[in-house]
Amino acid sequence: MLISRRGLIAGLAITAAAPALSFRRAPLQPATWPAPTRELMVPVPDGGRVYVRVNGDLSAALPPLILVHGGPGGTHGSLMPATALATDRAVILYDQLGCGRSDRPAGRGWWTVPHFVSEVDAIRQALGLARLHLLGHSWGGTVALEYAARRPAGLLSTVLASPLVSTRAWIADADALRRQLPEAVQKVLTACDARPAPACTAATGAFYGAFNGREPPSPAAIAYARTVSGRGTNDDMYRAMWGGSEFSSTGSLRDYDGEPLLARLDGDQTLFLGGQYDEARPSTLAGFAARVAGAEFATVPGAAHGLFGDRPTETLGIVSGWLERHDA
Repeated sequence: MLISRRGLIAGLAITAAAPALSFRRAPLQPATWPAPTRELMVPVPDGGRVYVRVNGDLSAALPPLILVHGGPGGTHGSLMPATALATDRAVILYDQLGCGRSDRPAGRGWWTVPHFVSEVDAIRQALGLARLHLLGHSWGGTVALEYAARRPAGLLSTVLASPLVSTRAWIADADALRRQLPEAVQKVLTACDARPAPACTAATGAFYGAFNGREPPSPAAIAYARTVSGRGTNDDMYRAMWGGSEFSSTGSLRDYDGEPLLARLDGDQTLFLGGQYDEARPSTLAGFAARVAGAEFATVPGAAHGLFGDRPTETLGIVSGWLERHDA
């Protein structure tokens, strides 16, 4: 179903202390995604190189946008719709170390939050980015939160899209959302917490279909995954850092708490963005935004956690309007 301009405006939720959030109509998504303007492998701390692709002109007047994908263990493919913004500014996507086209060094000692934050600095240095915008989605929102809390020079704005801010809050949201599912599905998911079984796959799929991605992959996404997305996701990294399901964390992130970092953010440069049916619930994101003086918060109507797949035009319309306001 297409969402009208009026419907989009009605779907925006903004913190009371923030100015009115502007947006623009983003370019329509193509049948296939564009080839990169430039590709490179960037050495990062702890050894190995990350795959980086640039669409657009790095010397353009408007500052570039770096996007950080989710996971842990995901790839940049989920954020490819953002290349539609490359007509105005350079759009930079990359695969985190151990994922996609990036190197996969032996060992797990570098599977830490500080390592993945350090990758942003390595990419900035390799591309010579004095000024930039940063967008992190899901687990990538954790990376963006940690990076922005340092107040690095030249960071013009940060978009925390459906972010993992704390594991405690994420699990609480997951518990609240699964209570909205049919009772029979809830019972299966509860049983799966203790002992995974074949029935868990279908029940978990029902949860994901409601709150992770409500739309099937686009033809462009399918074509990209088949031809150029690289080695794909790293499921071992997901299990080691997060765990076996969305409803409990048994990995290294089980005690992660980035909420204290909210106080360190520059609110005038921070946007919290989520979907109407997001795993990161709108009420939770609104609460986080309210703790950051001057920050803004927007909800993409009709979208679940996969903002860029469910409602790419609406999502990019909000993002592009935000970037324009913070280019100076």
